[in-house]
Amino acid sequence: MNGNRIENILSEKLKRVLENENVQTELQEIRLRVDKPIMIYWANKEFFIGTDLKLHTLDQNSLCATNDDIKEVLEYISKHSLYAYEEDIRNGYITIEGGHRIGLAGKVVLENGKVKTIRNVSCINIRVSHEIKGSADHVLPYIVTGGVIHHTLIISPPKCGKTTLLRDIVRQVSDGFMNFHGVNVGLVDERSEIGGCYRGIPQNDIGKRTDILDSCNKGEGLLMLIRAMAPQVIALDEIGNKDDIDAIEYAINAGCKIICTVHGNSIKDIKDKPRLQELIERKLFQRYIFLENQNNIGDIKKIYDEDHKMVSMLVDKRMLKES
Repeated sequence: MNGNRIENILSEKLKRVLENENVQTELQEIRLRVDKPIMIYWANKEFFIGTDLKLHTLDQNSLCATNDDIKEVLEYISKHSLYAYEEDIRNGYITIEGGHRIGLAGKVVLENGKVKTIRNVSCINIRVSHEIKGSADHVLPYIVTGGVIHHTLIISPPKCGKTTLLRDIVRQVSDGFMNFHGVNVGLVDERSEIGGCYRGIPQNDIGKRTDILDSCNKGEGLLMLIRAMAPQVIALDEIGNKDDIDAIEYAINAGCKIICTVHGNSIKDIKDKPRLQELIERKLFQRYIFLENQNNIGDIKKIYDEDHKMVSMLVDKRMLKES
């Protein structure tokens, strides 16, 4: 079996379910909570596992996760050496080979008011990494025009495909597309969601001219990339706090192009973040891309320019899967 397949970390029971139901291609999440029903998110729908080891949409005599199920997954993830992952556990997740991200919850141990580790893990969320190459095809002509890259902000509610879209934008801006040659891209991947790094190596294709800082806070990472790697473009996921905004402003003043994402439904939503409002009012962002999931995850609703004038509406109805 290929080393990056998600089945490698699952118990035999869960492996049989996935094999019997043939859900691997559109599998999104597997959630295990001790003494609660095991939940599978597949093809944008929620399923329970029945005693017949088949998927059901209703919770009726569903299979529940046990402490042993949790321990078995953790042992597979850590290759029986959980202490080697203490730094990752402190952040609440472990990224494994293939770029799959394992979220953890349980008893938090504090030291001097800060999280030291998580003990007695009782909840696991296995988020399956998906790449959808070409998902940015329809938006790139608006981000890059006449060979010029525009500062771009992707605005999206949770689980609407913004990370998948950003990943493909990074890949194509890095590799080049159509008549655009490609440029050096710096990627700050604070939560290991875009590159899905395993031991420092991206498991997802983020382009041949991309340099990545994995598990680094965005504000500090952005400054590090500018000083060390001289990128022409910097990409960030889920900006919001003061340090993020200050670093973005520094990068723009240094001549870098910015492509980033933020949670929200409208310009009004993101204007509620005071420092981000300043960037918007100063027209530093030249493209605003709004995502929704009214029909499919990753529907591109509208694209606006720096004057908030619409340049495109419902450009693409491809389904992106949040990874």
